Amino acid sequence: MSFTSIVRTLFTLGKGVLKGLPAASESANPIDLFGEWYRAASETGMLLPEAMTLATVSEQGVPSARMVLLKSFDEGGFTFYTNYGSRKALELEANPRAALVIHWALLQRQVRIEGSVMRVSEKESDSYFATRPRGSQLGAWASDQSTDLPDRSRLVERFRESKARFEGASVPRPPYWGGFRVAPERMEFWQGRSDRLHDRLVFVRGDGGWDVSRLYP
Repeated sequence: MSFTSIVRTLFTLGKGVLKGLPAASESANPIDLFGEWYRAASETGMLLPEAMTLATVSEQGVPSARMVLLKSFDEGGFTFYTNYGSRKALELEANPRAALVIHWALLQRQVRIEGSVMRVSEKESDSYFATRPRGSQLGAWASDQSTDLPDRSRLVERFRESKARFEGASVPRPPYWGGFRVAPERMEFWQGRSDRLHDRLVFVRGDGGWDVSRLYP
């Protein structure tokens, strides 16, 4: 982390810990607040500020969680990408609801997001896939994500086969790979404060917009 990043981090941390979250406002938009926090986290120079926990539930009601990367967000929701044959994807197809948690320890900030899930369009998945490094594109073809792998050498072999297959050409998106978008219905912002008197602000989507309330820490 550069000296400038350290200064920015301390400045942002100071604002958050000392000032806390603003008073609940009916006109507040949680997506705008998330955008402010995300930019602040990105400016610190921390590794992977886009990393988030994704929690899903199986048809049998068994929860599971893993880390994924947030690739975009807007009023429509929060988007990540994966193999549609993976455990997470199969659980989302069976039970299209999810919870996300993003924790920026440097800033003592956490955001929790809950909502319904749907696949993004093939066009959107194609557009994002085209921006990935070529090695990552080839890796998507090489991996049968979440299935048994007898030996690592088989994965390396499949990668080499994919490399040879697309040599001299663009790598297309595999038909089994794409994005999901979590449409937020509830968002909670947590700001660490001194003496553990933390701030928690909750937004719940209603018919006319967002209902806002403050919770005890």
